[in-house]
Amino acid sequence: MKVIRYILLAMIPFFAGTAFAQKIRIQTGIEVLKNSNFKILEGKRVGLITNPTGVDNQLKSTIDILHEAPNVNLVALFGPEHGVRGDVHAGDHVDNSSDPTTGLPVGSLYGKTRKATPDMLKGIDVLVYDIQDIGCRSFTYISTMGLAMEAAAENNIEFVVLDRPNPLGGLKVEGNLAEDGYISFVSQFKIPYLYGLTCGELAQMLNEENMLAKQCKLTVVKMKGWKRKMDYTQTGLQWIPSSPHIPHAHSAFFYPVSGIVGELGYLSIGVGYTIPFQMFAADWIKAEEFASALNKLNLPGVHFRPMHLKPFYSVGVGTQMQGVQVHLTDYQKANLSEIQFYVMQVIAQLYPDKAVFANANEKRFDMFDKVSGSNQIRLLFAKNNRFEDIQAYWNKDVEAFKKLSKKYYLYK
Repeated sequence: MKVIRYILLAMIPFFAGTAFAQKIRIQTGIEVLKNSNFKILEGKRVGLITNPTGVDNQLKSTIDILHEAPNVNLVALFGPEHGVRGDVHAGDHVDNSSDPTTGLPVGSLYGKTRKATPDMLKGIDVLVYDIQDIGCRSFTYISTMGLAMEAAAENNIEFVVLDRPNPLGGLKVEGNLAEDGYISFVSQFKIPYLYGLTCGELAQMLNEENMLAKQCKLTVVKMKGWKRKMDYTQTGLQWIPSSPHIPHAHSAFFYPVSGIVGELGYLSIGVGYTIPFQMFAADWIKAEEFASALNKLNLPGVHFRPMHLKPFYSVGVGTQMQGVQVHLTDYQKANLSEIQFYVMQVIAQLYPDKAVFANANEKRFDMFDKVSGSNQIRLLFAKNNRFEDIQAYWNKDVEAFKKLSKKYYLYK
């Protein structure tokens, strides 16, 4: 028993630094709104766009906070992809419903309607948005936010963003701007794949740079204590899954590592296993040689570990596979979105008859292009299966966007 006691005591410092007892270093927008006694919402009928990630620092739902506040008249809820309570699978339609806890009507913004209609907004004076984003263009919450801003403008309704951290920090910008012809709900705006802004900063940019059909009356409730160099793990905040396959804060780091090639359904990227977005595997890959070839590229801040697995569902379900787990050894130096293209390059080198675009289902090319924001990434890469053929195109808009972004920075 003494040995067990000593082991448990030794583990306390480890747990104290993870999900069990972190010192919270920032106040999110809902915290700041509470501290102001909800002044900007007084006397107004409020509609709230949120999901399970909308909580205060004590993990109390923004729904309940606004519903219980004596000077706030919360009249309706609106649900993005996965729904207000997070119980809907990725890509599945969210239905209009009634919230079981508050009895409030819930309007779906991820079903037949993705932009709130005048009927849905009847009797609302201000729309409040409180959702934790993950800093990647293809994650649909920012699309919901932008379309809701347009709807607010068209119906003469105010729009309030309760700001939250960009989990990737405010410094990583990667990928080309989404282009005409490839604007969709997974690339709704002409911004890079990783855009390095909080949702509040992005809302300001969309509103001021004519990226919306109509400009709205926007208020951003700023955070306190957040700095651009902070990734989510440095905020001290607890992480709530922003979708079923983003279960941990570090899951947001890996989503851009494999999410684009993952649209092809050709490789297992860990969705259906225990490490979503953190791996690449197939039944024809040889783990050790694959890892060795990838590590010889000496990609900054990245190490590839050989692994063997059998997915529980999704791509490769029940099949014995081999591949690599991606380890970010220096997050700041790693170019997250480039990793998957190098993986595709090495596949073509080691297994020429398995080159991705020569084998993946062509019906899924359309989604690959939409997530990439252009068909040029696919077309240029497919010629020689080398990242260097798309590198200039992938990075062509980064510096200009960084310069534009600085106009909308709310944090240093």
